[in-house]
Amino acid sequence: MKLQKTVFLLALLLLFSCQNNKEQRLLEIAKDAKKKETIFLNINRGWNFNANPINTASQGLISMWPEWRGFLLELNSKPKSTIGAFQKKAKELSKKVLELNNNIPVAYNKPEVKSRIAVLICKINSLNLYINLDEIPDDKVVALIIEINIELISLQKQLDEIVRKSTIPKEEGESDLIQMLDTSRAIPTR
Repeated sequence: MKLQKTVFLLALLLLFSCQNNKEQRLLEIAKDAKKKETIFLNINRGWNFNANPINTASQGLISMWPEWRGFLLELNSKPKSTIGAFQKKAKELSKKVLELNNNIPVAYNKPEVKSRIAVLICKINSLNLYINLDEIPDDKVVALIIEINIELISLQKQLDEIVRKSTIPKEEGESDLIQMLDTSRAIPTR
């Protein structure tokens, strides 16, 4: 009889402890869902890329540099439904930004432009990394979006600077002087 009472008490204790675990799990699930909703709202609010060309140089490149056009179009489209949609968009942006190194127009194929593209690649890959973590740091994602916008403006200003410099006429004899300064053309000494 004593054994039956002990078993009965243990069964009741086990039953009540299981119910407490279920309640705790439900509370944890609700808290996790609320946290994910907050992260989604913060990222949705901060996901604003400035993909509009700011000058004539970057506007003109849309027609002659398909990778640039595709990248700007990808930046313009904003996912709306879930965090998963933002993760897919970040992966797609990483692919598109890597394509910018392909077929850079000859006039803009300079180290200044390539370095700004490299920085843009780094920032967008960081965005892709942060948004695909299990615990998404929404403040870092929003900060990276702001930094990406700054780098986009920097790239577009550099493109405009190249166009502006190309319109400055060269003085007579300047091209000969530039050739003389080129060390690769120097006469080798024996």
